[in-house]
Amino acid sequence: MSVAAFTVFFCALFVGAFFCLYRLQQGPTPPDRMVAIDILGTLLVGFCALFALASGSDFYLNLAMAWALLSYVGTIALAKYLQGKEFDE
Repeated sequence: MSVAAFTVFFCALFVGAFFCLYRLQQGPTPPDRMVAIDILGTLLVGFCALFALASGSDFYLNLAMAWALLSYVGTIALAKYLQGKEFDE
């Protein structure tokens, strides 16, 4: 991967993360904030994948897969909480 491509992808992910943090702070409703947290987790997976490509190490891909799984479980738990349901329902 060339340095220019790495820089472009990194900047795109960084700008997306900035917009997610803005929505997290200014979100008018809790579901808006939940979506921002979910997208921020997806962007973090993108950062890990980008670093894995740049470094050639598979450690970052393992980290990305673990983060994606935790992000999914966290999103489901937060959605159930916002609906007012228990975890066993």
